[in-house]
Amino acid sequence: MPQDPRPRYNQPLGGNEMPRFGGPATMMRLPQQESAEGLDACFVGIPMDIGTSNRPGTRLGPRQIRDESRMLRPYNMATGAAPFDHLQVADIGDVAINTFDLKKSCDIITATYVEILSHGAIPLTLGGDHTLSWPVLRAVAARHGPVALIHVDAHADTNEAMFGEEIAHGTPFRRAVEDGLLRCDKVFQIGLRGTGYAPEDFDWGRDRGFTVIPAEACWHKSLAPVMADIRAAIGDAPVYLSFDIDSLDPAFAPGTGTVEMGGLTTIQALEIVRGCKGLNLVGCDLVEVSPPYDPSGNTAMIAANLLYEMLCVLPGQP
Repeated sequence: MPQDPRPRYNQPLGGNEMPRFGGPATMMRLPQQESAEGLDACFVGIPMDIGTSNRPGTRLGPRQIRDESRMLRPYNMATGAAPFDHLQVADIGDVAINTFDLKKSCDIITATYVEILSHGAIPLTLGGDHTLSWPVLRAVAARHGPVALIHVDAHADTNEAMFGEEIAHGTPFRRAVEDGLLRCDKVFQIGLRGTGYAPEDFDWGRDRGFTVIPAEACWHKSLAPVMADIRAAIGDAPVYLSFDIDSLDPAFAPGTGTVEMGGLTTIQALEIVRGCKGLNLVGCDLVEVSPPYDPSGNTAMIAANLLYEMLCVLPGQP
């Protein structure tokens, strides 16, 4: 018998092999492994809420996202993507942060992601509060150089400090700019809204070349044309996608720490992520899921689906 030349890719455990409420507690019930060695992409959790300024609970986010992901199936019926036919993917567990020290945790995160990226794997991060994007970007930029950024959020997260501290979930992208991690002319912030402390609150990024698309500019319309413009502007530059679940209106995603009315819909969220197809994505995160504020699990279910959609648009798939 001739040997099958096709690589054998990990597959999610199907619902007809094991009931959905059983099986491994991994993302999409995929196999788990200790490192990213041999993987094209990996799911990794950062169970952290010590950078949070309002309601805590995002330390529990990765666990509930994994739990809600048990309903996901391998084929994307809308886009035709079949990521598990073309990419080797596994869940590599959680980053062992120091939950009593935010600054040490950031260094732990960066070191962990340097190791992940050394294997050539693209990390898909289950958060965790938004502080984590800064230490992840340090590792990403160390490998790829300064990157483009698509940042979907209700908040700009470019504060100078919070309570006098430079590291918190409201400061990651100011730190990233100061550290030279971003190509500021290729940074796009989508969904910003709400009240502020000054009229200029969203202008710090604009002044440095960011394109800011407030939530009001997204109301009652498809975001597919917006994403086409963003793809054209980014071109073949390496790009990082950071998706804060509070970008969505709390009618869809109440399970988060800093809710703002008037947000994006789940349909627009899908348009944003699917609109990243063709970009040179080098990493993605989904942050700020706080399970205690949504006992239904719907917020985490949306997060799990968006992480799957991110997997579906990674490079290396037809």
